[in-house]
Amino acid sequence: MQVKDDLQTRWWNLEAKLVERFNKKPDLETILFLIGIQEFGQIKEKFTKEQKQDLMHVAVCSLLAQSGYYEIEGVDAEGWPHFKQLKTMPEMDTITQENFLKDHILLYFENHKL
Repeated sequence: MQVKDDLQTRWWNLEAKLVERFNKKPDLETILFLIGIQEFGQIKEKFTKEQKQDLMHVAVCSLLAQSGYYEIEGVDAEGWPHFKQLKTMPEMDTITQENFLKDHILLYFENHKL
């Protein structure tokens, strides 16, 4: 329970920092979208629905690369990063999966000093 409590406290701290920055509390999908934009490296005024999904995919792959689940293979002509899966994800229930992702998001923000 202590580890879960620590994760929740760290998550609330991150949310508070993001509220300070954006004046709005972002949900998990919004945070993934922001990480995707950061990793894509290009800011556009508008992204298509498909591009938004691609950005969230880039974010998830980038996050899980920190634990060796993915590695970047390269970048295509349009600047989109492509990843190779190195190992399969363990079976997790929805709550555990969300906490696993939150922990990787916190690590990402810590490593990138964001």
